Amino acid sequence: MPTAHPADPDADIVVIGAGIVGICAAAFLAEAGKRVLVVDRTGICEETSSGNASAFAFSDVLPLAHKGMMKNLPKWLTDPLGPLAIRPSYLPQLLPWLLRFWRAGRTGYEAALAAQAGLMRLAETEWMGLLDRSGTRPMLREDGSLELYESEAEFRGALPGWAARQRFGIGFRHVEGEELASLQPGLSRQFVKGTFVPGWKTADDPMLLGKAVWAYAETKGARFMHATVVDVSGSSHEVALDLADGRKVVAPKLLIAAGAWSHIWTRRFGDRVPLETERGYNTTLPADAFDVKRQLIFSGHGFVITPLSTGLRVGGAVELGGLTLPPNYARSKAMLEKARRFLPGLKTEGGREWMGYRPSMPDSLPVIGRARAAPNVFYAFGHGHLGKTQAAATGRLVRDLVTGDAPAIDLAPFSPQRF
Repeated sequence: MPTAHPADPDADIVVIGAGIVGICAAAFLAEAGKRVLVVDRTGICEETSSGNASAFAFSDVLPLAHKGMMKNLPKWLTDPLGPLAIRPSYLPQLLPWLLRFWRAGRTGYEAALAAQAGLMRLAETEWMGLLDRSGTRPMLREDGSLELYESEAEFRGALPGWAARQRFGIGFRHVEGEELASLQPGLSRQFVKGTFVPGWKTADDPMLLGKAVWAYAETKGARFMHATVVDVSGSSHEVALDLADGRKVVAPKLLIAAGAWSHIWTRRFGDRVPLETERGYNTTLPADAFDVKRQLIFSGHGFVITPLSTGLRVGGAVELGGLTLPPNYARSKAMLEKARRFLPGLKTEGGREWMGYRPSMPDSLPVIGRARAAPNVFYAFGHGHLGKTQAAATGRLVRDLVTGDAPAIDLAPFSPQRF
């Protein structure tokens, strides 16, 4: 077994997690002159950040536990392949999280909506700046999104959500007929109306974007270590990471940005965070499977279709199932079959299936702040299905915390201790 080495003299802060949130934080910290070491068991954006729907969903401010969602839960939960699924064997373990989720929908909706909207405004500003500084702006697509409705009743049911977005200055327009058809030629006639959001953006491939941002962080001095963390401990002066190969890394500060695994490490520092896992599924088809003009959102079915430079990605939905249950790829197949009906002529052959773990909080707000028992330990996780969208804002806020600058927005709604 290799001999453990002393404190890393080149690291001011160690980051656990090389997903999009961790590497954006590393980029902001490195820009501020901090010597950053990122530790991950696989690589840069190789896990959950590699297979997302690639949206910069700055207008997606509605908390998942919004009031109207609760009435749909019984219907959705009876469909194992529907927009939201819970395996019966996992339900007893999930009940405490579901209770918090229910309470958030009843009593915390407006506060969560306002906090999410503020974070999204910061996210758009910080992402555009980071894309420019890193030279990755050409990877941005600004085609807007098109949300689709199969009936007048479904459309009317969506109107309160659009009214809430309008309160925060989010632009959109409802479309039908020829305008709907022109925004996405070849769409099934079962869709009677849509909502076009011109400010919606996507990246040409989320993993490639993440790796490009990391390459920029490296030019500022950030470094990567391929290793599995098996234990974390620390004091107010330093934090130690024990690695699976016997090495030890010690640094003055630590950032936990390990996505769905983050709550395992927060317990070491006095914080029992109610983090659950939204398991998302998708299939990436060859790029010529269909000429999709922009991201298509089928909210009634819980999935989207995104045109990427590397293929056509069909996926989404939510399965609350933790970290250990085996994947249920029947969910990705069900979405693909629906996509074939919604886009007649879609070629469904040659696809690549995938599942990822979205770290989800019951109030739909991420955790951004300091540990209870260690002021030199920081958290950045729990973004649900909005990790890529909010990564640059989170990186900016982490930088503010580490450097002692005034945070760009109020961090109270995102406190690790809010529960």
